[in-house]
Amino acid sequence: MAYDPATGSETAGSETTESATADELPVLPTDRHTGCPFDPPAALTALSDRPVRRLRYADGHVGRLVTGHAAARAVLADPRFSSRYELLHLPMAMEGAPGELPPAPVGDILGLDAPEHTRYRRLLAGRFTVRRMRQLAGRIEQFTADCLDAMEQAGTTADLVEAFARPVPTLVICELLGVPYADRGRFLGLVEVIFDQTADAGVRDEAYAGLLRYVGELVLAKRAEPTDDLLSDLASPGPGPAPGPGPGSGDPAAPGPAASGLSDEELAGIGGLLLAAGLDTTANMLGLGVFALLVNPGQSAALRADPDLAGPAAEELLRYLSVADPLLRSALEDVEVAGELIRAGETVTVSVQAANRDPRRFPDPDRLDIRRRATGHLAFGHGPHQCLGQQLARVEMTVALPALFARFPALRLAVPPGDVPLRERSSIYGVVSLPVAWGEEAGEE
Repeated sequence: MAYDPATGSETAGSETTESATADELPVLPTDRHTGCPFDPPAALTALSDRPVRRLRYADGHVGRLVTGHAAARAVLADPRFSSRYELLHLPMAMEGAPGELPPAPVGDILGLDAPEHTRYRRLLAGRFTVRRMRQLAGRIEQFTADCLDAMEQAGTTADLVEAFARPVPTLVICELLGVPYADRGRFLGLVEVIFDQTADAGVRDEAYAGLLRYVGELVLAKRAEPTDDLLSDLASPGPGPAPGPGPGSGDPAAPGPAASGLSDEELAGIGGLLLAAGLDTTANMLGLGVFALLVNPGQSAALRADPDLAGPAAEELLRYLSVADPLLRSALEDVEVAGELIRAGETVTVSVQAANRDPRRFPDPDRLDIRRRATGHLAFGHGPHQCLGQQLARVEMTVALPALFARFPALRLAVPPGDVPLRERSSIYGVVSLPVAWGEEAGEE
């Protein structure tokens, strides 16, 4: 018998012993609201008894679900698993999603494989090194202090998302890319729609196109008048006039092709991706991370008492919360993972939140422990597509979190934990708002 991933049926030659039909297979659990807001859905935890299992997808495709940490690392590092969008099936239904996914738009490196992905990756990786990101620490400290000053001056209550968790990473990514912070009204709403899984696919596409138009305008401006930022670095013209024939050819005043070798369309796509991912993921990690610390007062007290725990705390929160989930791959050929044969053509859903709660890798995984050695988590992915901005996110978290708790030692939730609204239908999990208070009226922890 041979297994047909398109139908879930088996034909002659198969070695599999799984007999469930496609309709009997589980679908990907996504609802967190039925339990602790920081834990994976209970139904997903129940499916994690095996590191790899069959999964029914929204369009009827039968693929795989990977929940084990070692199996997830194996899939994400193996070039026999593709990231190309057009090969993937969605594990959950999305309003207006096409029957077949289109290829990645220009500049979207997340949906590419080598060698195209390698070209972009090599070009960008040197601009996101640990050393370069640590050099931004001083500016991040200043942005953080400015936001804390504004909170303090405004009174003794705030929505931490609006006052702190969103503006800090927005200020940082704007400075890094060279995006005017004053323009945030043009792109913040677009980014929100892009990650909103409840929005119609056409609406999300329009938002993405709007973001690319905005970044494209910036690229043209920076090609003409470069400034000291990443977009200018990538867009600045190389030596010599633009190649002819054509308008401007041979004219020394006409900008030549970008020294990076990237077209304006590629620059807009890459810039849009970095802008969206750079502010939304970290903003939600800060908001949800503070929420988790506040409902675990022993952990927030430990961080206040010892700011040197900021690094381990950031890693543990990244592991514990896993806001960017899941990751999808498609098998290009038959591959065995954790003793299971994944067939060519099967889409594989890697559950980051389940892998980061694998007790075989992290003992007592459902407990938040900022003293834990949480390195090796998969919050930033793994392999060739591991997050480019991971070092920047680490610096932002290790600066912002201890500064917040040092400034407001009595920081507490202003509403019951169950009343904190969650971003349950977004590609990036987090809190919609986080009402907090501080002052002498707060009780002792």
